[in-house]
Amino acid sequence: MAAHALPAAEAQLVFLGKLQRIFTESDFTATYKFALLMALADLAVELGADDGEALTVSIRQIAERFIQLYWRQALPYGTGRASTSPGVLVQSNGVQAAVVSAITAFRSRHGIATAQLARALPEYPALLRSVAQTVSAQPLNYLQNFGGLSDTFLYERAGAGQVRLKPGVAYCLRRFQPLVQQLARSHWAAHIKRNRQNTGILGQADDLEDFLFAASRQSLLAMGQGLRKLDGDQCFYCAQALKEADVDHFIPFSHYPRDLAHNFVLAHPACNRSKSDTLAAGVHLERWLQRMDLYADDLSELGMAAGMLADAQVSRKIADWGYTTAIARGGSGWLAPGRYEAIDQRYSAYFTP
Repeated sequence: MAAHALPAAEAQLVFLGKLQRIFTESDFTATYKFALLMALADLAVELGADDGEALTVSIRQIAERFIQLYWRQALPYGTGRASTSPGVLVQSNGVQAAVVSAITAFRSRHGIATAQLARALPEYPALLRSVAQTVSAQPLNYLQNFGGLSDTFLYERAGAGQVRLKPGVAYCLRRFQPLVQQLARSHWAAHIKRNRQNTGILGQADDLEDFLFAASRQSLLAMGQGLRKLDGDQCFYCAQALKEADVDHFIPFSHYPRDLAHNFVLAHPACNRSKSDTLAAGVHLERWLQRMDLYADDLSELGMAAGMLADAQVSRKIADWGYTTAIARGGSGWLAPGRYEAIDQRYSAYFTP
């Protein structure tokens, strides 16, 4: 079978145009379509390659990502402000979204605090099947309908329980993953705010996106305490002693907005602020990869205790994607406050077996 060419610049612009039309011209009766776009973009990064080829993913893999996305959202949200009352945010224009209801019932029945712990329960496969059925019947059927027409430019069904991202789609999702995530998250939050059923819960809430998508303060605190025991009281970047410490996303959250245990390091607040949304330079990357190999199991245990997802292979894949993208765009890597170096082809060697 002949290999597919990489999408040309014009084709990438057409892809972005159609993606934008989904957000502006599609009928959003629930938040499922936003979750589906985020899931597909994540899976393209974690399972795909920059080769222009089609990518087949299972509906169960998508459903797994739905559970991770909606798990925290099945908790009551409260602002603490007068005239509001805590409650589970309604994710549909009618009755509560089935995925949220299923997760809420599962949490109540089993008393499990995190999606990571839930996966170990014998009852979890039944929850996964239920969510997969909802994903298959609803957003997968309707995501590609916009402007009164159906345009199957993203994917097609590929046998029982699978969808096939069309040639060039995984490449574009990988290339524009931060943009897809940003658009989906902002529209998701706006959809919830517009829903009148949530007015008594939200009031004038200004931290909704953090509640919907970011790790909780308790999880970050637990992760920080575990990292101190594992790495000691020193900044990952400058190696100086720590008094106050930030739990930093090594691959910045703005590049890949997902909390994975292997991606966290402890840093001085000043180093964290200086690095900000920049990828780290080679000397830091090399040490991070070595640390992940050395402490993969320990970091997984820390993640489990903190309620964070943990997968060393996925974290490495995300880092490879992030630095490969930076090479193509002529990015810079952060060495220290005020010091940077070019991210060029030499960085590829860090990910060569």
